Amino acid sequence: MMISVPGVLTPEQVGECRQRLEAAAWADGRHTAGFQSAMAKDNLQLPADEPAARAVGELIQQALARHPLFVAAALPARVFPPLFNLYQGGQSFGLHVDNALRALPDGSGYLRTDLSATLFLCEPDTYDGGELVVEDTYGAHSVKLAAGDLILYPASSLHRVLPVTRGARLCSFFWIQSLVRDAGQRSQLFELDQGIQRVAAELGQGHEACLQLTGVYHNLLRQWAQP
Repeated sequence: MMISVPGVLTPEQVGECRQRLEAAAWADGRHTAGFQSAMAKDNLQLPADEPAARAVGELIQQALARHPLFVAAALPARVFPPLFNLYQGGQSFGLHVDNALRALPDGSGYLRTDLSATLFLCEPDTYDGGELVVEDTYGAHSVKLAAGDLILYPASSLHRVLPVTRGARLCSFFWIQSLVRDAGQRSQLFELDQGIQRVAAELGQGHEACLQLTGVYHNLLRQWAQP
């Protein structure tokens, strides 16, 4: 399931991020890719130890923790420190699948990549091309969101970034290890959560139906969660 998460960053935060990132020292993205990805990858990437990457990454992580839709959809156990890429002049990233495990930069172990995330930092009318295309059993889905918006999708999906033929596409990307490993279970919990929110808005949080559904949600989460 793909889920669009609007307004992760405010316009002011997007402007601050862009100012920091555009002044940083970028490197060839293929230097940070694995064997499979390096053959398909043509972009620029900000080294993880760049001060701008750390500062903007911390801002993004704080924003994610405060965003109720992101938390409901991802049920995050751990979030990989955000990385940053830049596409311009025809650059693209061919069809690939993300690695199942990522070594955490602090050396504390590995993160299982249940979900992939792309946070857009440019308005879509400032560049041509650059769509994120995610393939699943229902076909190929093209994504190009407003600055500050994020797309969540299963890390097991085949995906690619189309060539950027005008302007520049600046994004943050990262992975999430979810408390609920199974994508189907996670999807059911998200749909139930959204239904509870609608019932609460119409009938009130103290209504019997809302309390019953909330109980079902937490009992399922208790059964399925793997902290």
